[in-house]
Amino acid sequence: MEDILYIVVPAYNESENIRRLVSDWYPVVERHSAEGKSRLVVVNDGSRDDTYEILQKLALSRPLLQPLIKPNGGHGPTVLFAYRYALGQKADYIFQTDSDGQTNPAEFEAFWEMRKSYDAVFGNRIRRGDGQSRAFVEKVLCLILRYYFRVSVPDANAPFRLMTRAYLEEFLPKMPEDYNLPNVMLTTFGVFFRRRVKFVPISFRPRQGGTNSINVRKIVKIGRQALTDFKAIRVQLG
Repeated sequence: MEDILYIVVPAYNESENIRRLVSDWYPVVERHSAEGKSRLVVVNDGSRDDTYEILQKLALSRPLLQPLIKPNGGHGPTVLFAYRYALGQKADYIFQTDSDGQTNPAEFEAFWEMRKSYDAVFGNRIRRGDGQSRAFVEKVLCLILRYYFRVSVPDANAPFRLMTRAYLEEFLPKMPEDYNLPNVMLTTFGVFFRRRVKFVPISFRPRQGGTNSINVRKIVKIGRQALTDFKAIRVQLG
């Protein structure tokens, strides 16, 4: 039987990028949907522009494109919403990326080829096109994770990750329902619990259009809350 693949993508005010996103990733879903069950799921997180309307028009001629809409809640809760939706639709493998055009769909096939050997395959952004400040934040994050969870990960939050259904079913319940940094913890849990995880170098381009909704002030706010959350989760894990 065919492995059902769901590519899930959060989107917020991405009218400048959304057509390119669908153009880039829809062929990937088509290649891996011989029985027509795989989907490209784009979750509109309460955008104030016409992102959702564009998606609806694109879906008229693309049966494997599934636009969804939810009230604005931020990137993390939207990613969680997408994961839970994919699980509810009986996806066997869930791949997550972002809608800003920074990831390269040509690099997906290498991940897919490894799906039977690992529970999760995570991207590792060796070189980043989104600026030194973002790279610095990621390095600090990895150091904090080492302190709290005694894990060593090269890239905790890359939006280029393929995970099995079982992996998500095991680890999603271990974090708060609307957690801000679900991908960080999904990476951390895999290493902490010694699951079969693999980190693979990927390219990472500058944002291809529009404005990033996560600014320095938001990063600081998220970081402060993350420290509290990391401590609580570590206590929960014992």
